[in-house]
Amino acid sequence: MKVTVDLDCTPAEARHFLGLPDLTPLHDKYMKTMLDAFEGNSIDQIETVLKSMSPLGDASMRMFKGIMDLGLASGGLGGSKKDK
Repeated sequence: MKVTVDLDCTPAEARHFLGLPDLTPLHDKYMKTMLDAFEGNSIDQIETVLKSMSPLGDASMRMFKGIMDLGLASGGLGGSKKDK
């Protein structure tokens, strides 16, 4: 037996229905902090801020860069030029 239920609700209504907390104030504060940190800074300074705010620090930035490099290489937009 297969039962399908469609709910038409907003994300806020779904969070309330499931008993999840509303993290809007936390999100707003985080976004304000990020925007304030980037205001008037160079690319190098922005990279330093992002590294300090990421959960795993520099390791997560290297992992993300590696994933992006793999994706670009497989899409023909970057990576090694040995195929050319």
